[in-house]
Amino acid sequence: MKLFLKGQRCFSEKCGINRRDYPPGPHVRRMRKTTDYCVQLREKQKAKRIYGVLERQFQRYFQTAVRQKGNTGENLLVLLERRLDNVVLNLGLTLSRFDARQSIAHGHIRVNGRRMDIPSYLVQSGDLIEIHGKDKIKKKAGEAVEINKGQAVPAWLEPVPGDLKGKVNSLPKREDVPHPINEHLIVELCSR
Repeated sequence: MKLFLKGQRCFSEKCGINRRDYPPGPHVRRMRKTTDYCVQLREKQKAKRIYGVLERQFQRYFQTAVRQKGNTGENLLVLLERRLDNVVLNLGLTLSRFDARQSIAHGHIRVNGRRMDIPSYLVQSGDLIEIHGKDKIKKKAGEAVEINKGQAVPAWLEPVPGDLKGKVNSLPKREDVPHPINEHLIVELCSR
């Protein structure tokens, strides 16, 4: 299953999943009985790797989702989608999630005109995200926008490619999450 961890490479023919859709090693073909716990754990690990979140952060997001009204699984995915590094990646201002995290950590991203260096910052409706920095940084972001031109931008975000900006129109819903994640399995595992 593609997790899109390698940025643009995942959209080309060089993607490892396109070439070889099985794990490495000589003993791959043996049959193994998968338990319910195994399926639930893999789903949680998949979500953690897609969003680049560690275990402790993930547990904190889960506790926040439990306290919110509504469906816990949907709340969890919405919280993960609202992370600043994810928003910068979805706006097409960077090529990969790692690039987005690095740009934010180095202070090249402004939220509503203020310098933001926390990749886990949760954006709000109406926030304006923009690239701020030297010409070298803006040139790199411009190249990323050109490369990502064909990629679909979620409906809750509005990019302004000429100015290297983007706006959060509304908060995301479950339908806006593009990744194939079964959130009910994650809730079952984390509720134990």
